[in-house]
Amino acid sequence: MIEFHLDPQSGVATYLQIVRQVKDALRLGTLDVGDQLPTVREVVADLAVNPNTVAKAYRELEHEGLVVARQGRGTFIAGTLAHASVEHHAELREAFERWLTAALRAGLDEESIRALVSTTLRESLARRVA
Repeated sequence: MIEFHLDPQSGVATYLQIVRQVKDALRLGTLDVGDQLPTVREVVADLAVNPNTVAKAYRELEHEGLVVARQGRGTFIAGTLAHASVEHHAELREAFERWLTAALRAGLDEESIRALVSTTLRESLARRVA
């Protein structure tokens, strides 16, 4: 089962952080069709957030066809975002962790790493389109 984490410094609304984490888990194959999300009550207890915030995130995911709410039973994954490439994730993650270790040794902090990854990704994708 997924365990949500919030970053109060991110500037991203809490409900969107929850939505993003579910989508990330679907893309990585750590959540699959039929898996149950934590109940609103469980998320509220873990994160100390308003129940309406969690309900809003779950409604957004339901609107996108990724989850289905079953009255009295919970919220379940109904769709996936994983691609066939999921089989390569472990190898890619190991390579990325080695890169992160090198970046940290070079003195980059978390925000610098995020900026470098984001900028490099954006530029690389722009070159592919051009």
